Formats: sequence, structure tokens, C-alpha cells
Amino acid sequence: MRAARQMIWSGLALIALLGMAAMPAHAQGKAHGKNKHYVVSSDRAITVTRTVLVRRGFEVVRIERVGPTQVVYYRPGKRWRGKGRPPVYRMVIRTVRERVVFEETDPAVLIDIDVKLKL
Repeated sequence: MRAARQMIWSGLALIALLGMAAMPAHAQGKAHGKNKHYVVSSDRAITVTRTVLVRRGFEVVRIERVGPTQVVYYRPGKRWRGKGRPPVYRMVIRTVRERVVFEETDPAVLIDIDVKLKL
């Protein structure tokens, strides 16, 4: 009885292994990094970014404009539990060929920005 049960489980494991080998490998495409491209104006991107950061409880410290690039500095708001002031994070928003590119952005924040920009 034990040998029969072992043969059944071995067969199921083999079938599962062969099934996974036959599946297409979706994750083997070209990696584009953590950059997201949008066809919106840079002013709209900044407005949406500021709105999303404030709704998520962050405080926008300042926004610097350096040519076509804008750098947003932000920090955690009242939810900060550490001593002293919370650390300042940065997000880079570049304009490249009429497209807005977000760089150095927290993935959780980028998801909310993505949803707002696609509306």
C-alpha cells in the first residue's frame, strides 16, 4: 500500500514538473527597470504626484525644476514614529520626447500615480 501511494505521488510530481516546463516564460523579457512612461504634461504629472503623496500621508517638502527634469522631495507625515524629523525621499520626473518618465519612485506610490494618470 505504501509503495503504491509513493508511486502515485511521484507520478503527480512528475506531471506537475512537466506541466510547468511547458508553460511560457513571461518573466524573461527585457527589463526596463523601474521607469514608467506616460503621455501627459509635466504639470499634470506634478499635480497628480502631489495629490497621491498627500493622500498617502506624505509631506511634500519641495519641488525643484532643473531644465526638463523635476525633482520632488517628500517625507513621511504624521505617521512617522522615529525620533527627530523623518528622512527625506526623492522622486525624479523627466520629460523625454513628449513623455513623462518617473524614476527613483517607491513602487507603492507609483501604482497610485499610475491609476490617477490613466483616468
